[in-house]
Amino acid sequence: MSDAQGWKPRANPWVVAIIVTLGAFMEVLDTTIVNVSLPHIAGSLSISSDESTWTLTTYLVANGIVLTISGALSRLLGRKCYFLICIGAFTAASFACGISTNFEEILLFRALQGFFGGGLQPTQQAIILDHFPPEKRQQAFSLTAIAIIIAPVVGPVVGGYLTDTYSWHWIFLINIPVGIGTFFGVLQFVEDSPTIKAERKTAPRFDYVGVFFIALALGCLEVGVDRGENYDWLGSNFIRIMFILSAAGFLFGTVYLLYVRDPIVNLRVFKDHNFALGSLQIAMMGFVLYASAVLIPQFAQQQLGYNATWAGLVLAPGAVVLTMLIPVAGKLMDVVPTKYLIASGGLALGLALFYSMNLVPQLDFFHLMLYRAAQTAGLALLFVPISTIAYATIPRELTGDATALFTMARNVFGGIGISVSTALVTEHMQVRQAHLVDYLSPVYQPYNVLLQQIQQALVDLGQSMGQAVQAAPGQVFQMLQVQSAVLAYTDVFLITGAMSLLMIPTALLMSGIKTKAGGGAH
Repeated sequence: MSDAQGWKPRANPWVVAIIVTLGAFMEVLDTTIVNVSLPHIAGSLSISSDESTWTLTTYLVANGIVLTISGALSRLLGRKCYFLICIGAFTAASFACGISTNFEEILLFRALQGFFGGGLQPTQQAIILDHFPPEKRQQAFSLTAIAIIIAPVVGPVVGGYLTDTYSWHWIFLINIPVGIGTFFGVLQFVEDSPTIKAERKTAPRFDYVGVFFIALALGCLEVGVDRGENYDWLGSNFIRIMFILSAAGFLFGTVYLLYVRDPIVNLRVFKDHNFALGSLQIAMMGFVLYASAVLIPQFAQQQLGYNATWAGLVLAPGAVVLTMLIPVAGKLMDVVPTKYLIASGGLALGLALFYSMNLVPQLDFFHLMLYRAAQTAGLALLFVPISTIAYATIPRELTGDATALFTMARNVFGGIGISVSTALVTEHMQVRQAHLVDYLSPVYQPYNVLLQQIQQALVDLGQSMGQAVQAAPGQVFQMLQVQSAVLAYTDVFLITGAMSLLMIPTALLMSGIKTKAGGGAH
């Protein structure tokens, strides 16, 4: 035990952190890089738009399942060995996706991408926890945060550019040089701690029953949420069955994992007060992060007519703001109690999302970019403090389970955030339109005035009065559809803003910790 406590890695921990974070960045990037390319994939493979979204669904399902069991797999194989298997197989699957010629192939290889990619993020965090002493972890998590939070932002930018300039195949092929470089970097610099080596020798049998319950709970949840909008939610037998199976998986799986002798993942890690609250907060942050990263490019493309490249570029300044503010957040942790910093981040993010409700039909690029930059400023105050306080009192032997569950919470709820936010936009668009259409009535005087103004404008453009009278109601209805869409997006920003404010009470419920050597209670 003394050897484990006094162990120091041979390589510079920062070199190790950069290498493993590069692999995690690549995997997170692939969660959102596909979003803007789905229409191109559908056209190229002669499939429907609905079928093309399965390339995202299969990835998220496989990813969420493996995230949870990655701690057990890294104990069984060793963290270094497991990371090498994941990065090697993820790179190979990326190449296979890039050369896919039909729907079945890309579906299979995207599932493999998600399956092996799911082990990268939690193992990356576990390796960082092994290689850095507690007083240095907040600095290491600053590096991780830049990668993990910027990747979903950069994904649509890179995906849009590659798709518009070359073809959708390149959104997968760009992973290959990064994957190869990361593989050899891990091989050279990363090493397992004595604790991990001891765990490998005493690793219990693999818990297949636990894996089944996890796959049932998370897999059915992801499919149900992701496909709900297409299948009319609970109006569909398929979606109802998915949610019932997911609930059964969560219920029976939780009971099983709590009482079986050697569970695939140790749920008792949630007995740690700060870790339980931190996992809840990172889940909410993941939901808002992924939802907002999809909403703004979607609004830019569908309502403002941006192409994939420009829709992605709207997010780019936010990534710059994030890169600048995350180190500042790390410094603030030295002087501000961590739980108060998280509460401030939740407040800042909520206010930024409420500010983003100032959408108008002809919104310019600058203001759209400004809204996203304001959102990322709030996110910068959350990831590092939440990660630091969540892991602060976790015993070394439970770090594998903790990182697996923590990362699963962020990614699974991030995927749910993408699905739910896009579904809410569609639903609220219909609700808003049904409400506004009541005003398109001859008995409503402002409607008559608008109709006359449009008729006169069409006459001034050279149309006859008869043509103008016929065309004017159609133009008014188009204006109504645009207004309905804008109001739907503001509704969703209101909902996500309210969710962000929930981080304030959960942060204040956290207990104090020391985030630096000799520091006060944070």
